[in-house]
Amino acid sequence: MTGECVSGKMKIVYFGALSAGGTCKMRCDALRNMGHEVVEVDNTYIPNGIIGLAVRALKKLNQSVDPIRANERLMGSIVCHKPNLVWIDKGLCITPHTLRKLRGIHPNAQIVHYSPDDMTGGRHNQSRQYLNGIRHYDLHVTTKSFNVEDLYGLGARAVMFLNNAYCAETHHPVEISPEEKLTLGGNVGFIGWFEESRANSLLFIANHGVSVRIWGEGWTGWAKRYSHPNMVIEKRPIWGAQYARAICSFDINLGFLRKLNRDLQTTRSVEIPACGKFMLAERTSEHLKLFTEGVEAEFFSNNEELLEKCNYYLSHPEEREKIAASARERCLRSGYSYGRHVGAVLDQLRMMRSHAN
Repeated sequence: MTGECVSGKMKIVYFGALSAGGTCKMRCDALRNMGHEVVEVDNTYIPNGIIGLAVRALKKLNQSVDPIRANERLMGSIVCHKPNLVWIDKGLCITPHTLRKLRGIHPNAQIVHYSPDDMTGGRHNQSRQYLNGIRHYDLHVTTKSFNVEDLYGLGARAVMFLNNAYCAETHHPVEISPEEKLTLGGNVGFIGWFEESRANSLLFIANHGVSVRIWGEGWTGWAKRYSHPNMVIEKRPIWGAQYARAICSFDINLGFLRKLNRDLQTTRSVEIPACGKFMLAERTSEHLKLFTEGVEAEFFSNNEELLEKCNYYLSHPEEREKIAASARERCLRSGYSYGRHVGAVLDQLRMMRSHAN
């Protein structure tokens, strides 16, 4: 019967933006590495031209369009493969009609929605399709602790909070050549999207003599207004193995939080330590639970403390490297990998199924 597992192994239809180097693909691969049969439905889409303009216009109206027939392809995969589990990774374009139809065809299949983003804090991470479909999922998984209560308030049946995770195959210590150090890294680095507050902090430490390199999207306009000899802005993202090599090329990796997403932690909060490199991140209650301050990572609460700790740890490499090694050990000891991460979701789903029977 559909929904039953043989020897604990599941057949999973996995929907999401499955481009190489992305965290969605890492979660999908983690499920496959556990021995489950995983069927991918890729929702990767880069809007351009007239369709891109229409997509962006509808986004402003809190609508998500489906230019690559994701709903149709998802249903086709479900009908063909008869999964035990349908895993939808940030399914903004998945309609309530699709979810109801899925439930009607395979009533025993569980449906989980996963998102690493703040799904209740603003329209940039929402759509009417998603909001109207919340009640149709068996379980919502979020890495934002404050989303738990919000999702229940929006009609979710069950919500699970998990800390962020890293990919063991990607985020690990690597040897860096002197050439890579010059082209990828430096003294202090940040990898991530542009946001005004983090840009101002980076400019502050650059103005006080700290050399900084920045990788990420959205920096071009700001870089034209605020160039600085101590600041190298690459104006492009960096993904996958190259992202990990860049982390390993910096003496200090900065962990800024995205204010638009109300972050208390991000994926880089565990990816940097998993690479065995020193992290200096914004101080939050969740960061302090993940890593012991001054032992496994360092934290700051304002620009002055950020500057002070950059200068201190740049001039104390042995302390810096000891902390980085302890952070890597903490990642391994506490099970911060995607293998443990998705395993916890499956354990929760099994418990829900057993309680329902």
